[in-house]
Amino acid sequence: MSEFNAEDYVNGMDDVDKLANQEKVEQTDHTSPAEQVEETEKASEPSQEDSQEQSQDASEDSLTPLGKAKAEAAEYLEALQRERAAFVNFRNRLSKEQDRYREHGVVDVLTALLPALDDIDRIRANSQMDDSFKAVAAKIDKTFEKFGVEKFGEAGEDFDPTHHEGILRKPDADASHETVDTVVEAGYKIGDRVIRAARVVVAVPQDNE
Repeated sequence: MSEFNAEDYVNGMDDVDKLANQEKVEQTDHTSPAEQVEETEKASEPSQEDSQEQSQDASEDSLTPLGKAKAEAAEYLEALQRERAAFVNFRNRLSKEQDRYREHGVVDVLTALLPALDDIDRIRANSQMDDSFKAVAAKIDKTFEKFGVEKFGEAGEDFDPTHHEGILRKPDADASHETVDTVVEAGYKIGDRVIRAARVVVAVPQDNE
């Protein structure tokens, strides 16, 4: 067996180090100057999140106590305005719902009283009302008017199928178009909503019959 030569071992380790350094240099040579510059910039640039955090911290640190108070006041004002807008929307929605429920209640009462109202109109048409009964009928009419109920249907007006229900057609030599000849039962509506169409006799031109 040959003797261990320390000098040869040290020289061999130096050769290994030289080969490793030579490979690093070759790898560096294969990298273009532009890529080297880009890698250097990436290494030196801080991340976007770090920049934002540093900017925010610097901004907060730069504020005076008065500036911080104004910033907090602005945040509270914005939150208050959002809450106020939400409350206004809720109030408007609640008001619309209340109006709708109110209208439904009026319609229910009106529908239940239609037969009695028709009887009152018949008595009024036949002049069979005394003064006390006329006063009661007038109060009922005013009460419904107060709740937005409108009574319609008059003899002589043009026939409108959206507001009139023709229960009988009557030829009329003087009629040039369809008109209301007689109102049998008055119609009622709330706004544009027809609760009951007026039931009428329709006068029609004689040539149409």
